[in-house]
Amino acid sequence: MVWVDVCGVDDAFEERINAYEAGGRRILIMNVGGRLTALDGTCTHEDADLSAGFFLDGRITCPLHLSQFDAATGKVFDPPAKLDLAVYPVKTDGGRVLVDLP
Repeated sequence: MVWVDVCGVDDAFEERINAYEAGGRRILIMNVGGRLTALDGTCTHEDADLSAGFFLDGRITCPLHLSQFDAATGKVFDPPAKLDLAVYPVKTDGGRVLVDLP
């Protein structure tokens, strides 16, 4: 496992898209009901930056073609995207959010 320090726990705001660059990737740290999830930050349809999208009712909406993904699981709900977002293991240590990136 390669745990990468992505952000402070206090920087992972609830009900907001928290976007970071880590390990050469766009990573979203989502805080849904106090539970942190690390997701790939690029839409699986046409590589759009999901940090420019919208977050509402636990879903991230892509700014390009409006595909929606579950912010806790990465599951795709609406086309044109067909593939779920990659989800990475996340843990906290010393007030920091660490993500295990492949």
